Amino acid sequence: MSIVVKNLSHTYMEKSKIAVKAVDDVSLTVEPGEFLCIIGHTGSGKSTLIQHFNGLMQPTSGSVTVDGYDMADKKQRKLGRELVGMVFQYPEYQLFEETVYKDVAFGPTNMGLDAEAVKNAVFEAMERVGLAIDKFCEKSPFDLSGGEKRRAALAGIIAMQPKYLVLDEPMAGLDPMGRAEILGVLESLRREKNTAVIMISHSMDDIMRHATRVAVLEKGRLIRLGEPREIFKETKLIREMGLDIPQSAQIAELLRKKGVAVPPEVVAEDELVEFVLAAAGRNNGRING
Repeated sequence: MSIVVKNLSHTYMEKSKIAVKAVDDVSLTVEPGEFLCIIGHTGSGKSTLIQHFNGLMQPTSGSVTVDGYDMADKKQRKLGRELVGMVFQYPEYQLFEETVYKDVAFGPTNMGLDAEAVKNAVFEAMERVGLAIDKFCEKSPFDLSGGEKRRAALAGIIAMQPKYLVLDEPMAGLDPMGRAEILGVLESLRREKNTAVIMISHSMDDIMRHATRVAVLEKGRLIRLGEPREIFKETKLIREMGLDIPQSAQIAELLRKKGVAVPPEVVAEDELVEFVLAAAGRNNGRING
């Protein structure tokens, strides 16, 4: 089972003089356990696309199914939504309950779980995001630090045990340690729960390290879909879209400009390190350009 997007288009203010096609004939499939990152310039349709995955938005044309549930059908949408967790930018703004426990428990309670099942889901989610139960359960979410608020908000989604976790720039505004913590949580969900992660991000280094596939959007259209190393080999295309490339790809590019014969397929950090060490070994510690 999977999320299947078929010929999806979405037009804002359709039939008006100022109609805008935000998503244009996009087709893709999201498999359980994969880490799909979506990139594109501001206005490329990324956020509009992902809001179709749990039925927050409806297509102008085309379809979205989640494990076979048609997200355009009201009854099926309810069942599909239980499989898809959505995390927006700055999710901490969605915190509203008196305590962290109540906030994390809100989703599973609304799903109809009994009190014991809710408690187990809350405790597991809090532990997964690194919020000690004895320290944070009765604490007001408004007394948490910025990073703790982000983790509490993420715990509220994880507690609903989604099969697909959709995130819109979840690391926005976080320092490097906070970013690493959130990415660690996402990776643990993939490994241990086979949760699919669908994430919009502008951090090409994070994408290079964690994504299994990358979808590139431009003006609402899906123009590339593939493994990170395949996508980031196309440095000219990525730059023309106004996006960055990973630091490892930038270093490889600089070495080529200096005359070092770095193969074009070397874009990932581990590949670059391997190449440099091998080249240094062949040349008595020097990288000849």
